Amino acid sequence: MMSTRHHMPSISVWLPGLGGAAGRAGERIAAAAARHWQNVATAFVQIWANKARSLLTTLGIIIAVTSTITVVSLVQGFGGHVTEMLRGFGTNMMFVIPRLPPGMEGRMVGRVFLDIDDVTAVGARCDKVRRISPLVFSSAAVEYGRHKLESVELQGASEQFQSIRRFFVDRGRFFGPIDVEHSSYVCVLGREVLRQLHCDENIVGDYLYLNGLRFRVLGLLEAKGSMMGESQDNTVIIPYTTAIKMAPVFRRFLAFIVEATDEKDIEECSHQITRVLRERHTLGPGEEDDFRIFRQDEFLRDFRRVQTIATSVLAGIVGVSLVVGGIGIMNVMLVSVTERTREIGLRKSVGGRRRDILAQFLTEAVVLALAGGVVGI
Repeated sequence: MMSTRHHMPSISVWLPGLGGAAGRAGERIAAAAARHWQNVATAFVQIWANKARSLLTTLGIIIAVTSTITVVSLVQGFGGHVTEMLRGFGTNMMFVIPRLPPGMEGRMVGRVFLDIDDVTAVGARCDKVRRISPLVFSSAAVEYGRHKLESVELQGASEQFQSIRRFFVDRGRFFGPIDVEHSSYVCVLGREVLRQLHCDENIVGDYLYLNGLRFRVLGLLEAKGSMMGESQDNTVIIPYTTAIKMAPVFRRFLAFIVEATDEKDIEECSHQITRVLRERHTLGPGEEDDFRIFRQDEFLRDFRRVQTIATSVLAGIVGVSLVVGGIGIMNVMLVSVTERTREIGLRKSVGGRRRDILAQFLTEAVVLALAGGVVGI
């Protein structure tokens, strides 16, 4: 019987530009990939065979990566918190305070630095000013019932202060323009003052004593928390006219706070204030300002610059541990090469190339470093 064989027709496809060279290139790529994965597999075998040594080797990388991430995260987190707090105050806000020019020591008596007329002129002549409030900073002893606080921050301001600084009341009310005009003995309290006096919110409408003078409590401020380690709630705010009545020296030594019309207008607003005050104080072209302007946006920009420097420095210091961890891996691989000289010789005797053996040990080092980095993250 004759057997019948079925032959499938052969199909050949011709692709322009591809020939034997392309096939050989593909073979080389496949061979390189195979060697690579073989190196990775061998690296895992060697690492597993020396588990204790591998763990101790990667420990340095783990600690270094964890420390770097932790330090950078803490600095960035703190910076973000402070930035948001400053933005909450408004980046279009600025303080204007008196400054004693060089050589004026001993000649302060009778000299006017900043007064209410300056504040009025700035508010009237500077179109980039949305709100303005005089400011008086002092301290006062507070008495309420049997409780007494020896020193509490006392601020004198106008009714615009609460909108500029966002110091709003959540019980009672803030004082109004009538209270300012009549120099009324009224006040609003911060929450820390309330706590230290051991009283509750029923103090609103009651009376306490500031430096021995009787004041009516109009309201309680919302809790503001701390800024740069200083409590913003340990304060008492009264009309600035009342503060001047208590300490007449502030009549000629005021400060004031300004809110610009918009954040983009703060530069122009600062120039307008400078121009008005220099004209009012008859300062010549060569004379220094007898006042200083502190802008919130400049403070925020300076803080960010310091934050960037601090992050870089701390990350660099902690990053030294990464170098130490890398040196640890290098030393361990050196010991590993010394221990495996027979294996190296055997691989060379069967045709192993120098670069293949080098790739093997480099792969082991990379696997150790990656493992430590992943665990550290």
